[in-house]
Amino acid sequence: MAETPQSFDRRSFLVTTGLTAGTAAAGSLLLPGTADAAPLRSRTLKKNPFTLGVASGDPAPDGFVLWTRLALDPLAENGLGGMPSGTVAVEWQVAADARFKKIVKRGTATASAASAHSVHVEVHGLRPGAQYWYRFKTGTYLSRTGHTRTAPRADTFGSALAMAFVSCSQYEHGYFTSYRRLAEQHPDLVLHLGDYQYEYKKDHYVAPGGNVRDHAGPETVTLANYRQRHAQYKADADLQAAHAVAPWLVVFDDHEVENNWAGNVPEDGSDTPDTADFLKRRAAAFQAYYENMPLRRTSIPRGPGMQLYRNVAWGRLANFHMLDTRQFRDDQACGDGNKNCPEAAAPSRSITGARQEKWLVEGFRRSAARWDILGQQVFFAQRDSDAGPAKITSMDAWDGYVASRARITKGWVDAKVRNAVVLTGDVHAHWASDLKLNYDDPHSKTVGSELVCTSITSGGDGKDSNPADHPYLKINPHLKFYNNQRGYVFTKIGKDEIKADFRTVPTVRNHDAAASTKATFVIHDRVPGLHRTYLRPYETVRAADRRSDDQIIRETIANETEPA
Repeated sequence: MAETPQSFDRRSFLVTTGLTAGTAAAGSLLLPGTADAAPLRSRTLKKNPFTLGVASGDPAPDGFVLWTRLALDPLAENGLGGMPSGTVAVEWQVAADARFKKIVKRGTATASAASAHSVHVEVHGLRPGAQYWYRFKTGTYLSRTGHTRTAPRADTFGSALAMAFVSCSQYEHGYFTSYRRLAEQHPDLVLHLGDYQYEYKKDHYVAPGGNVRDHAGPETVTLANYRQRHAQYKADADLQAAHAVAPWLVVFDDHEVENNWAGNVPEDGSDTPDTADFLKRRAAAFQAYYENMPLRRTSIPRGPGMQLYRNVAWGRLANFHMLDTRQFRDDQACGDGNKNCPEAAAPSRSITGARQEKWLVEGFRRSAARWDILGQQVFFAQRDSDAGPAKITSMDAWDGYVASRARITKGWVDAKVRNAVVLTGDVHAHWASDLKLNYDDPHSKTVGSELVCTSITSGGDGKDSNPADHPYLKINPHLKFYNNQRGYVFTKIGKDEIKADFRTVPTVRNHDAAASTKATFVIHDRVPGLHRTYLRPYETVRAADRRSDDQIIRETIANETEPA
């Protein structure tokens, strides 16, 4: 199913597995030409290795993936977390109660140096639509307890789904308070839509007002670099809390490798400007991403290629089509940036690649779900920043791949998808929009809805404002909401409606900021488009403090543009 450019190294990484009744545990990735030393006895570990927390992901009606990674020193420069060479036996348990009085599945997995001592366990044979608790143990050390759940049976709706989605967590720009606040709401499912970690070295990407904390190590290029960076993020207590509360569905965007990469093409000014070097870098980034995420073995990287796009069904209630808009896309048109670029509309251009596009449209045709939800990375709706006849849009978003967007939108319309909803990250601000087949005609039929989450931290605090003052909403009447503070989106998905709360925190410069709901939108069953039910009253802005449309546009573009 994976679409693989011809330049990919097709050698598969080997997988060591430990099997128990009803379960399969994928223990480690082994690089060609490497071998582990003799097994290490767990009792030789001098302190608790569960410093990076636990996670679960990709729930199915009968199970899910469990993850942990052992690290005695998360910031070790070699990326191996201060662990000795060799393998470590890691026990895992799944229980029907938080005190583990009723353990329903258990087994042993192998954590090896070849996979940075990460553990992936695919658990099967559980009850559908049920909640479970899990934990890991090695020697005398016990991990924290994680909470997860299975999806409903394929022929049932189950109860309403509490789902949160997030993106863009730049460690240096602030504290991950929004992850903590999300965890406190106890969602059933969390989607991470990209930019889970950032590649920059210290002081390269500085938020307004200065960075709150620093990255360890250089810009990430090697496998050791990416492993170290992931470990630094995973050691954060707020991120660990969010992982431990619910299963996650994850997809990467650009910063998991480097800013604005496209297919086999690195960004301008890349530390790896040659294609061969960039593909080695991409292979390292993908391996580290897999090692640190609760993904199934179907996503084990093959050199610089990785199968990430997939469908995860939540009973009859929702199909989650998780997309990859980086690995197979054409290079950004007109040299990237915000441009008036006729090339962006070329029929041959694709942001997904032909195979993924076909897979997605076929998925629409097969779907019988109440809601078809696209979990993806970059702004989907047209977003023109010019009030005149020119059309100035982002070449890195779907506006740079107009024909690709039109084919996919027409795909769900022709398939008579009951309700199409696109979830988006990337732009460091909350947005909400109606989706059209023809954005140039404001009276054209609405055929779907887009909800865009702001960043967890990227861009620093941002600022509050009256969304009605943003010029993009005047230029693009299908855009319905904007807010430039940090936070996440918390949704309640039922048979009759999706309710989406745009949650924000006033600052990311301390650990204690409270989250509040800035606005709430509802999408009704069989009624495409957004309906606002609540908007916090904004204080009157003094005339002297009002910014011009041009100034707001410049600030918006700057907020979304990473340093070269």
